[in-house]
Amino acid sequence: MKPKVYSADYFRKDFLAGLIVFLIALPLCLGIAQASHAPLFSGIVAGIVGGIVIGSLSGSQLSVSGPAAGLTAIVFVAIDKMQHFDIFLCSVIIAGAVQMVLGFIKAGGIANYIPSSVIEGMLAGIGLTIIIKQLPDAVGYAKNQSAFMFDADDGFVMNRINLAMHHIQEGALIISVIGLAILILWTSKPLRRLQMLPGALVVVVVGTLVNIIFNEHAPILALESTHLVKLPVAASTLEFFKQFAVPNFQGFADPKVWETGLVIAIVASIETLLCIEATDKMDPMKRYTSTNRELKAQGVGNIVSGLIGGLPITSVIVRSSANVNSGAKSKMSAVIHGILLLACAATIPVILNMIPKASLAAILLFTGYKLCKPSSIVHMWKGGVTQFLPFVITAVGVVSLDLLKGVGLGLVISVLFILRQNAKISYFMQRTPGDATKPIRITLAQEVSFLNKAAIKETLHQLPEDSEVIIDANKSQYIDFDVLDMIKDFAGTRAPEKNIRVILDGFKDQYKANDNNGTEVATKQQKEVLHTDEEK
Repeated sequence: MKPKVYSADYFRKDFLAGLIVFLIALPLCLGIAQASHAPLFSGIVAGIVGGIVIGSLSGSQLSVSGPAAGLTAIVFVAIDKMQHFDIFLCSVIIAGAVQMVLGFIKAGGIANYIPSSVIEGMLAGIGLTIIIKQLPDAVGYAKNQSAFMFDADDGFVMNRINLAMHHIQEGALIISVIGLAILILWTSKPLRRLQMLPGALVVVVVGTLVNIIFNEHAPILALESTHLVKLPVAASTLEFFKQFAVPNFQGFADPKVWETGLVIAIVASIETLLCIEATDKMDPMKRYTSTNRELKAQGVGNIVSGLIGGLPITSVIVRSSANVNSGAKSKMSAVIHGILLLACAATIPVILNMIPKASLAAILLFTGYKLCKPSSIVHMWKGGVTQFLPFVITAVGVVSLDLLKGVGLGLVISVLFILRQNAKISYFMQRTPGDATKPIRITLAQEVSFLNKAAIKETLHQLPEDSEVIIDANKSQYIDFDVLDMIKDFAGTRAPEKNIRVILDGFKDQYKANDNNGTEVATKQQKEVLHTDEEK
């Protein structure tokens, strides 16, 4: 049960979780900066701001923000066009300002319209993507760009796996297997007493020690620098602070800067809202995050990041899911991860550069499995085709395309199912079999849209000649103009041709249902008889 005040136990768990997220975020921050053709330190800056600034302002207790792989292509193209990174920073500031505006106009509510099947599919797709992307690091394939969590330019999935399997470095494989074994055993009952320490931290320490042993006693297995964390090393405090950059404010006069800022704001906001929704679903305490407050926090974070030389920031599901799985209890873990990025980048980069990427890959492989474990697939299967199909298509889309496109595909399929179901429940038809003297009653639904026009039109077309039909709109709060026009046309023109008597019951005065000649509107006395017959 959640205590009323922040406890010492919470801080211990948040600190350890923040430490693990810091270790995972460090290589990702550097990798994303490298892939974006931006200064490496700009990725660290974005991670620091995402942790300390956004972590403090955000209403999310478990989400962790930082530079996002989903924005890599946009940033890469923008920097290439603008030629100068300090001009690009103006776009980051503009993106933050737009996000703040979106928060104040309460645009964050869009996340509430995303079906749970799509969210679950997104999580499963992210889990599979993490596994696929981290496999090269796990086996020691040095050509891996681990920053690209959702890139389309990295080759076909099976091709990537095949390349990794043909470039195995035995030392990296041993370290990742040991790491996975530790994580699996750490969740077992025999090691329950040791679980006061997070398994992920043990994996990092053991992996680093194993590689030190390899260097001393088995050089053939020792990992080269390409398989280790690579953090920029400053020779002095002054040199460290020189790595922070300031924007060239003349960039605000360039229309391309404003255009890029707007694109970043839209994409970053959508990705953030999706990640916040997914993180809330993973929260063991089932806490709710205000999406509008989150957009404001992200806006402030991006403004600060742009002002001191950082990349654009979003809420990141990889770090957030690792944060949840590491036992975090509050947003203090995100703040701690940001503080550690700042402190360790300034003081002990040499020590951090001893950590094998294979150890971090093992942690992410285990996290990926938790996101796409078979039980979640079985759960969605039991929900029926309307749940399972959007789930699968979203997951496949996230893996094969990217996060936003995969979610977009899932939403399209979900909307199609909704439209199909909506068309089915537009009306209810009641008739007495074998008794032509009893009228046919068509009761319209509470909401009748243009999507229902085809189904109602087909039903009216199939009515038998010399019959009597009552079209009942007493329960309808809204009838689309197209549907109403079609009913009036049928009652005034089509029905007389087949000698069908049409009685309109319950249509509001503003619908002017009796405008057409031949249309019969139920009188007060007829309504009493009609509803008496209906009750019988």
